[in-house]
Amino acid sequence: MKKTLLFLLSLVMLVVFAGCSASSGGAAGDKDTLTIAWLPNESGADLTEARDEIGKIIEEKTGKKVEHQTTTDYIVAIEAVANGNADIAFLGAQGYIEAHNKNEKVLPLVVPSGASGTLEDAVYYSWLAVNKENVDQYKNGDEFAIDNIQGKKFSFVSNSSTSGFKVPSTGIVDYFSQQGEFKDLTTEDLLEGGEDLFFNEVLYGGSHQGSAVNLLSGKADVAAFCDTCVNNYVELADGEVNRPGAVYQVKADAAEPFNTVVGKEFSLISVTPVLNAPFVINTETVNEDLQAQLLEVMTSDEITNNEKVFIPEDSEFSGLFKKTADERLVEVEDAWFNPIRELSK
Repeated sequence: MKKTLLFLLSLVMLVVFAGCSASSGGAAGDKDTLTIAWLPNESGADLTEARDEIGKIIEEKTGKKVEHQTTTDYIVAIEAVANGNADIAFLGAQGYIEAHNKNEKVLPLVVPSGASGTLEDAVYYSWLAVNKENVDQYKNGDEFAIDNIQGKKFSFVSNSSTSGFKVPSTGIVDYFSQQGEFKDLTTEDLLEGGEDLFFNEVLYGGSHQGSAVNLLSGKADVAAFCDTCVNNYVELADGEVNRPGAVYQVKADAAEPFNTVVGKEFSLISVTPVLNAPFVINTETVNEDLQAQLLEVMTSDEITNNEKVFIPEDSEFSGLFKKTADERLVEVEDAWFNPIRELSK
């Protein structure tokens, strides 16, 4: 009897472990659905078609169903891919680093290239902007300077944003710490505002669009946001693209949240190049075969030549990426993001 019970127990355990193994394998490779998490910047209704187009191509090529997880907070998208609730995410460089730090199985897959079609010019731009009528306050002779941002109302995007926090805050600290009064300034000193702090008030837009609207609506005197996230809503009114002194105006038909500030103009006082944002994958939930499939799909001519993904310059469609020359998605490795990691040291 005892031997019989032991035998039956062994069978039960074998079935349990076999079930666990099958379940685990299903999560990693045989899953039917892939979930893509999007940052708030790419979660708006105006980009629904662009998101759906990428999902549709992935579905056609992999046979997997694609679900989109839109967010209103950076940390939600970062946590989703780090904990496996999302399999893929489109994150900024800083967001990727935070997700990788939480789970080293989160790795970059592709980034949009520069005009050359390579990683050599795969950059976008972090802006510090002010309302056009106030731009003369931020000049030193004929040159633009950030000296007078101290004591102002300042808007960041999120402290998990690369171009909306990490890059501009590091630049501000590097600049002001060379002055005796602010020699001990740190990025932590910029997180909050107050009468005795570096900024009088600090706001967070939650997205690049939100930070820009904080400026244009008068809530902030100076704001950090990037070019690519507001390109669908603004147009160059004067000056040279991505250069200090350039003036941009909100388009007459701008979608939310810019519909409340149509016609408003802002000027750039600082412009810094930033490494392009990656699509990342959780390699615990996506097995090697599916990873290879996704890489092939994302770098394919079908994605590259799709005008809802890479939109032509004269297109009025609200897409994710601009097509000016040979832009495409290209494979990228973790080490490429080391320059952003260095900003945290």
